[in-house]
Amino acid sequence: MTTIVNYGAGNIRSVQNTLDELGASYFVTDQPADVLAASKIILPGVGHFGQMMQAIDRMHLREPLLDRIRAGVPFLGICIGLQCLFDSSEEAPGLNGLGVLTGQVKRFVGNARIPHMGWNSLERNRPSRLLNGLPENTFTYFAHSYYAPLTGATAATCTYIHPYSAVLEQANLYAVQFHPEKSGPAGLHVVKNFLEL
Repeated sequence: MTTIVNYGAGNIRSVQNTLDELGASYFVTDQPADVLAASKIILPGVGHFGQMMQAIDRMHLREPLLDRIRAGVPFLGICIGLQCLFDSSEEAPGLNGLGVLTGQVKRFVGNARIPHMGWNSLERNRPSRLLNGLPENTFTYFAHSYYAPLTGATAATCTYIHPYSAVLEQANLYAVQFHPEKSGPAGLHVVKNFLEL
């Protein structure tokens, strides 16, 4: 069964609707003990990096999340659920992310409209289990002002002002900057691939 972590500000209902459409079994929780018992985790995220990390710490969810990731439990972060995997973010100076991946999340700077909102294409730079079965340059839906750096875990990029990490895959760690729950059939396919890991 998949555990959806509810830290109080995520787009939980949209993610639940996606899992319902796929006929998946899932459990929504904000309890550390439930996270520690999870066999598969989804961490949705919308809003502000700082508010998310403060909520995770206030609810004592940081260590259970890190414990499960280190234990090899499949983990899927969505939007800020991807960004929180890094050391820090310019959106909340002085607050630590989960630090599973090295680097800082930064704000877009340039002449294009910020936030980056709408459909954009993914460019794979290596085989991706989440994108398996989808055509090259699949379009997905984005809504964000901050972006994750390119790392060894980057499986696909998106270009808005410049390239950034749109899909991360490293061992049991998976994350997407786009919103699969708002990305139509392609988003459903991504979530289905994760559930079938």
